[in-house]
Amino acid sequence: MASLLHTVSRSPLASRNSLHTRAYIPNFSRSRVPVPNAVRCSVEGPLKYANGKPCVPLFRSEDMISNFSATKTHLVNEIGKNDTRLRIFSGTANPALSQEIACYMGLELGRIKIKRFADGEIYVQLQESVRGCDVYLVQPTCPPANENLMELLVMIDACRRASAKNITAVIPYFGYARADRKTQGRESIAAKLVANLITEAGADRVLACDLHSGQSMGYFDIAVDHVYGQPVILDYLASKTICSDDLVVVSPDVGGVARARAFAKKLSDAPLAIVDKRRHGHNVAEVMNLIGDVKGKVAVMVDDMIDTAGTITKGAALLHQEGAREVYACSTHAVFSPPAIERLSSGLFQEVIITNTIPVSEQNYFPQLTVLSVANLLGETIWRVHDDCSGGYEPYSTLGID
Repeated sequence: MASLLHTVSRSPLASRNSLHTRAYIPNFSRSRVPVPNAVRCSVEGPLKYANGKPCVPLFRSEDMISNFSATKTHLVNEIGKNDTRLRIFSGTANPALSQEIACYMGLELGRIKIKRFADGEIYVQLQESVRGCDVYLVQPTCPPANENLMELLVMIDACRRASAKNITAVIPYFGYARADRKTQGRESIAAKLVANLITEAGADRVLACDLHSGQSMGYFDIAVDHVYGQPVILDYLASKTICSDDLVVVSPDVGGVARARAFAKKLSDAPLAIVDKRRHGHNVAEVMNLIGDVKGKVAVMVDDMIDTAGTITKGAALLHQEGAREVYACSTHAVFSPPAIERLSSGLFQEVIITNTIPVSEQNYFPQLTVLSVANLLGETIWRVHDDCSGGYEPYSTLGID
C-alpha cells in the first residue's frame, strides 16, 4: 500500500512591525493535515477543505471497493477537522488574546465548556476529542488570581483525563511570581507552590511571558519556555519619531537594572539611569534619589509589570524634577490594581505602553494608554514548540526558547 505524500508550503513569518497591530492575517498555510496509512484514489466530485486540498487515497484491493463510500465519508470527516494534532483552548481569563493567537496560527479555538456552580466550584468539559493531540491551554493567572489559577488546573486535569499527548500551559501572566524568595522569616514561597500545582495537575510544559524573575523557571520540574515582550514594545518605540541621542532608559528600581540594560542595548544602545527607592511595605514605595543624567532627555521607564503604579509614578515625578523632557512608561503586564489608573492618568507620563497579556477593561482606558498585542509572539512560539524548532534567529531571537 503506497504512502500518502502531503507537502505543506510554509508562509514567511509576519514582519516584526506587525507585532503591535491588532489586525492579523490567519496563516492557513501553516495548518497540517496528516492522513496515516493511506493510499491514493480518484474521486468523482471536487473536494473542499478549509485547510487546503489534501491527497485523497485510492483503494486498489477488490475486497475494499464495497466499503469505499463509507471509507470516503470517514476520511472526509477526519481530514476536514481543523489542524492535525494541535489544539488551542482558552480559559475565561483572556479570551480575546486566545482568539488573536488562534487567528495568527490559522486555527480555530477548541470547543470547551467552563462554568461555575452556585457555590463557586469550577466545571470544565472539553467539547471535542484531544486524544493523542498536543494541547495548548491559554490562561493567564491575572486578577482574580486564585479563580483563574484554579480554572487552569481543572483545565489541565480535563485534558489529561481525555488522553492528550502533551499539555502545555500558556500563561501570558504568571501570578504569584513575586513571591519567589523569602525576604523575612516564616514567609511562604508561593511561586514554587504554584509551580508544583501546575506540574502535579498534569502539565508537560509551561509557556510564560516575562516572568518577574528568571529563577522562577527553576521552580518547575517540567520544561519552561520563557518569552519576552520586549520585541513588541521596541518595535512600537522604533516607529515613533524620537531622536536616539535624546533617549535614556530608566529602571524604576535596582532589581530591574538587568531588564533595563537589555532594553537600552536594543534601543540604539541608549544610556541607563536608575531610580533608587526604599520600600517600607507591600505595594508601598518611596523614591530616594536618581542615579544617572536625564536632564533634557526623553526618559523611557521599563518594568515587567504595573500593579498599583506607586513605584513608577514616584519615579516619573523624580525624573521630571531632574529635568526630563518627557517620560514614557513601558510594561508587559498591566495588573492595574487601584489606584493605578488615577496615578497613571495624572499627567506625569507622555504615554503608558503595555501589552495585552492581561485584559484591560474599557473603563480603565485613559488617553495616554497604548495597548500592544503579544498574540503573534505567543503564536509563533507555539508553532516552534509544536514543530520542535529553535527560537534563536531573527526576527524572534528574543523568544527565549532553546
